[in-house]
Amino acid sequence: MMQWLKDLMGGTTASASFAETQPSLRAEQGETLAKQLALVIDLNVCVGCHACVTSCKQWNTSGSAGPLADERPYAANPTGTFFNRVQTYEAGAFPATETVHLPKSCLHCEDPPCVPVCPTGASYKRKEDGIVLVDYDKCIGCKYCAWACPYGARELDEERQVMTKCTLCVDRIYDEMLPKEDRKPACVKACPTGARLFGDVKDPDSEVSKAIRERGGYQLMPEWETNPANQYLPRRITKSTDAQGQQG
Repeated sequence: MMQWLKDLMGGTTASASFAETQPSLRAEQGETLAKQLALVIDLNVCVGCHACVTSCKQWNTSGSAGPLADERPYAANPTGTFFNRVQTYEAGAFPATETVHLPKSCLHCEDPPCVPVCPTGASYKRKEDGIVLVDYDKCIGCKYCAWACPYGARELDEERQVMTKCTLCVDRIYDEMLPKEDRKPACVKACPTGARLFGDVKDPDSEVSKAIRERGGYQLMPEWETNPANQYLPRRITKSTDAQGQQG
């Protein structure tokens, strides 16, 4: 856990008074789990098309996590609830500039700071697969979890007044009514370039673990000591055709 969070909480968890009511499927703070489901995102092939954003919105607004509110969608100051967003920015200096697309959602940290600050025990990490979830029946929309999350991955649903976040489509990945190949998060299924991988990062033989090893996968902002489960595969540095021609 981050030191500032330990100092703030005085070494105790805000949800400690709810310990007796916590279901057995909840992981203890700092517990090392045998299985950790996560996303691995390949920044080298992400084209910023937002297919992951729209498919996530469609699946979750009609599923167990929804509906996800959209307030004033066509007004001057629209707001909406999204579990996944793509941030796009320019890197480098002219003429050697490049466009970088960074998809970002809940990173399902192994030591999630959003869990101990929750005063009602609504925010928790599952013991069986490491997914971080919110119990909407307990959430009071206080935003403590959003303040504690260094990645900005939590959003308040303005209509329901509860905190929302990526669930890794937990209602989809275990649905035996779906074909096995469809038991993946909606964003993974929708990505046209295969930039999003899904699996158990604790399994050394899984697709995601192999990608992390072979491509030098990295965690986002490791200095926050949250140990994010989601990881990113770095962009490959390539020279433009014009630059190569000028050097020749």
